[in-house]
Amino acid sequence: MPRMRVFYEDWQMECCGTPFAVGDEVSWPLAAYDTEGVREGHGYGAEAWVENHGDPDRPVVGRVRAVDLVHEEYGFRLPDPQPGPVKPRGGVVLRGSGRGLEPVPGTVTLEPSAGCPKWFEEVDRGTVDGLGRVRRTRGALVTLELADGTALELPDGTPPQPGDHR
Repeated sequence: MPRMRVFYEDWQMECCGTPFAVGDEVSWPLAAYDTEGVREGHGYGAEAWVENHGDPDRPVVGRVRAVDLVHEEYGFRLPDPQPGPVKPRGGVVLRGSGRGLEPVPGTVTLEPSAGCPKWFEEVDRGTVDGLGRVRRTRGALVTLELADGTALELPDGTPPQPGDHR
């Protein structure tokens, strides 16, 4: 039976997904990566991704044959030390929030796993070169064995060929 690589993003699983394990039969709404997405590195080498907010009438059925959790490191600027109490004069004091995470090139790793969790982790990696670092689990890269007669269409309506990443 044909196999394909599918990326299940962390936020898709945490929002609307159901955890799964190697050997499980699954039925997922999939969307194929196009050439531009592959060039931009989306999907970590997958041919398609799980799109829980897409067309639920056309799920792809298959059996999970392997799961690799995808980890990637991100850098961010550390906040300036907080000043003492601020007493604005008739105005509003705004302080930025959020970290503005930027991927660190060359830090993607795959960890073989027996299954995919519902919730993904983020680990503080400390400070490197003056930037904060975190390691995030971005999702699961799944080897899916397609059921007989199951096909996935690319955005142009044609079925993908093995290794075809249009």
